[in-house]
Order: sequence, then C-alpha cells, then structure tokens
Amino acid sequence: MSALLIATKNAHKTAEIRAILAGWDVSDLTAHPGIPAPDETGATFAANAAIKALAASQRFAGLVLADDSGLEVDALGGAPGVRSARYAGPVATDAGNRARLLRELDAAGARGRARTARFHCVMALAESGKLLGTFDGAVEGVIINREKGSGGFGYDALFVPEGFCETFGQLPAEVKNTLSHRSRALAKAAAFLAEAGNPKFQIPRAK
Repeated sequence: MSALLIATKNAHKTAEIRAILAGWDVSDLTAHPGIPAPDETGATFAANAAIKALAASQRFAGLVLADDSGLEVDALGGAPGVRSARYAGPVATDAGNRARLLRELDAAGARGRARTARFHCVMALAESGKLLGTFDGAVEGVIINREKGSGGFGYDALFVPEGFCETFGQLPAEVKNTLSHRSRALAKAAAFLAEAGNPKFQIPRAK
C-alpha cells in the first residue's frame, strides 16, 4: 500500500480525504510530530497549498498532499476566502466563524439568491521537496440564514450545494464526498497520478 501524507493537523480534513481515497495509507502531521506545519503566508489557496506540501515533502519519504480551501461569498467580495479558518480571529472556532459570516451577510443586506457562494479547494502534490502539481476544485451553492445539520465541519451547516435542498451539514458524508470541492480537486490529482503510473489512486464516482 502506498503512503500518502496529508500536510495538515485538521482531523476533519484528514478523515474526509481518507474516506474519499481508496488503496492508500493516509496519515497526517499528527502522526509525524517531527514535521512542523509552516506559516501559511500565501495570498491564494494555491500558494498556501504549495507552501505546506513543499515543507512537509522535505521531511517525508513519499508523496505529500496539501489542501488549502475555504468559502468564497459573492456578496462579501469573495470573503472569507483564504481567511476562512480564521475569519472570526486568530483563535476562531467554527461556530465563531459561522456567526461572523451571518452577521456580515446581514450587514451587507444579502438575502436569498444574493447569498451565492462556493467552496474552493486547491491541492498541491509534492515529493522530495519538488512540487509535482496543483489541482483545484469548487462547488457552487448558497448560504442560508441559519444553521442546519450537525454533520461536516467549518461552514457546512450554512452551505446548500447547487441542485440540493440540504446543507453539507445535513447530507450524508458519502454524498458530500462525491460532489465537494475537496473531492473534485482530489479527482484531478488522481488523474495526474494515474497518468504518472499510480493507478491505485482512485476516487469514487457519484451514483
């Protein structure tokens, strides 16, 4: 089984990626305390994903996958964007971030269809200090005016993906994992690795 390190300490992200992937031994930085997490100083998802992947790949003997992702709300000019995890401050909680998002949308007077948004993810693959590629994925939807569902994490309880009536917090994980921004970025990474001779890197398809 091939080893793949996810350059994160976010247990929710790791669990989601592990559930999506098949045939890979997936671990994250919590299993490798000697690999520090670098400062995310990039201005874009792609820049931050590359920073994390390259830093970890210099200390890990195998493939490294780094994810940088967030929520882009049109009525807020694309915010919270790269600041999604810290929207409510440096030590923000998911609940605090969601509360600020709702306050900002109310202050902007955004209602109904004016609350269009997308989850955007960029993944970077690296090995031995070399960036192999970056892969992006996005899922369009709307932000509702109150939380629904206890599943998922981050802004999931406020986001209804296009074509559905339930939030990511309400949809079963197996459904979310076939249409999420993360799964779409992973599908592109999978295609890249398959072409490079790693056919075991497979993503389940939506039924």
